[in-house]
Amino acid sequence: MNDVSPLRAPVIAALDVDARAEAAAVMDRLGGLVGFFKVGLQLYTHEGWPAVEDVLERGHGAFVDLKLHDIPNTVRRAVANLAVPGVRFLTAHASGGVEMIAVAAAAIREARAKDPRVQTKLLAVTILTSLDDADLREIGVDHTMAGQVLNLARLALRAGADGLVASPQEVALLRRELGKEPVIVTPGVRLEGTAAHDQKRVMTPAKAIREGSDFLVMGRSLFEAADPGAVLRALAEEVAATG
Repeated sequence: MNDVSPLRAPVIAALDVDARAEAAAVMDRLGGLVGFFKVGLQLYTHEGWPAVEDVLERGHGAFVDLKLHDIPNTVRRAVANLAVPGVRFLTAHASGGVEMIAVAAAAIREARAKDPRVQTKLLAVTILTSLDDADLREIGVDHTMAGQVLNLARLALRAGADGLVASPQEVALLRRELGKEPVIVTPGVRLEGTAAHDQKRVMTPAKAIREGSDFLVMGRSLFEAADPGAVLRALAEEVAATG
């Protein structure tokens, strides 16, 4: 897979596996081809912090995607434990509210002050890409999808978040309303003609980049492919074609 071209926007490979050995195999295959690696709930609940250490010990950046959502004090303590050198991003749900996001952001600032090697950024999750307007209505949200994503994004940035996790379908709106400063990470990217799985709000990688995405998260669309290298080559070609 060494012939994969460099991508114009970093790809974060999601380690959507159960065991550290499986994650190591993924990193061996993709380590030179993607921006860095995401450890989410699936791997973390099975292996715990050592799964993150495996990423860091290999010299890769880590995206610790636990989508924290709890009372402010609990989130503050969790963030203090997670914000260490090499962890690029942490996630918390914007729907946890201003105080929760604010104390999470403060915990990261404190970690940076204690150790200048800490460069962790807090990303606020807006609305999961597995939800659509009907789902929002069902849980009692009286906004459109776009309206609720923008509402939560503004709340989170006001509270001190460094960036956002949002569906690529809302990226153009967020850039138009919030400008270039916030980091925007987009899951739900799929090459043309590939399965969406349980994602409802998806987009091709090239279009997500045009809309303003900074980082693309790819998991199953890479690891369930017969040839992940071919997927990355196709992605690189699609991105290059945008000029």
